[in-house]
Amino acid sequence: MKNITVTVDADLYHRARVRAAQKHSTISALVREFLIHLVEEEPEFERLRREQHKIIARIRASNPGFSASKRLSRDDVHKRRAVR
Repeated sequence: MKNITVTVDADLYHRARVRAAQKHSTISALVREFLIHLVEEEPEFERLRREQHKIIARIRASNPGFSASKRLSRDDVHKRRAVR
């Protein structure tokens, strides 16, 4: 187990001790829990990329044969009934 040193102001230290006591814990345990959560958390970019892939797969599954390369002509775009 490695030890780390963190410098905080007196007010933050006092509030952290109170919070730790309320949770029947220690400041070290709270910091350890925070660090575990921090390193195990999926990065936001990766989470968004995974969500994007899910959405694209759902669109493809519900619209077989759909392709972004199948584009409407300019005239067809202006002829379609769109809510304005």
